[in-house]
Amino acid sequence: MTVAVSTPALISVCLIGYGEAGKILAQGLSATGRCTVSAYDILLHDAVAAQTMHEAASAAGVRLCADSVSAIADADVIISAVTASAAREVAVQTAASIRPGQFFLDINSVSPALKQESFALLTRRRALYVEAAVMASIPPYGIAVPMMLGGPHAAEFMALMATSGMKMTHASPDIGLASAIKMCRSVMIKGLEALTVESMFTARHYGVEQEVLASLAETFPGIDWQHQADYLVSRVVQHGRRRAAEMREVAHTVGDAGLTPWLSSAIAERQDWLADQVLAGIVDKQEKSWREVADRIAAVSATATDIKVSKKTA
Repeated sequence: MTVAVSTPALISVCLIGYGEAGKILAQGLSATGRCTVSAYDILLHDAVAAQTMHEAASAAGVRLCADSVSAIADADVIISAVTASAAREVAVQTAASIRPGQFFLDINSVSPALKQESFALLTRRRALYVEAAVMASIPPYGIAVPMMLGGPHAAEFMALMATSGMKMTHASPDIGLASAIKMCRSVMIKGLEALTVESMFTARHYGVEQEVLASLAETFPGIDWQHQADYLVSRVVQHGRRRAAEMREVAHTVGDAGLTPWLSSAIAERQDWLADQVLAGIVDKQEKSWREVADRIAAVSATATDIKVSKKTA
């Protein structure tokens, strides 16, 4: 007698946002063999960006969709993985077509207040909203990046995705607590990045970076400051604009706590400043050396100063 063995049904997952985070998560989910994965990104309407996305999707077995409505139509799980500045718009657009019972996993780095707003919006549509706070940089971890989940449907979501390879912990049944942890952490992490840019670039100008790095190593001997300076600056070079948007959400979080977000706002400005240098073509987005970044910016600044001086003396 042959006993029939039932095969677990595949979980249909849709990524809204197919940037760095979306691509990595989509690839990881697809590789498990337990999920079918689709994705939509607004940049699919840009010819250059679309080509890169289609190549990545084809290699990962991910189906790209022409619009968000068709993307989420048959999904069991919708993952919102966009920039902080786009998170509210995605929640609003998704609420217009989401079906009762679909999970909406919000991994965006936004304030607790915005997560609560999105929860209320999607719950009115009887969707199963789950707050997520991504607690580390995604590239080194892939699908196993640590996530803290929150909300009344978090445990149910964790059970559904138990074999997905996702590393999830349940922070709270209340919406906002997981994001509060993430936002407070970001003050330190993104702040350290901004401080490193300002400290090292200034030290480079005066020719004292070796002495500064040596002093930091003596004060904090557990950190390889030579390596860490390269890493921290390179993260801003690659993702400064996204980090600036997150820090503005952090500023909202700090303000909601009754504090004036002087530092969070300044961190956003410094992140945006370096992103502007990349956008202007002064700095290569793939540059890993903080010294090279500092020297490129200094060279352009010196040229601009020379031009101003020559005009004044003419």
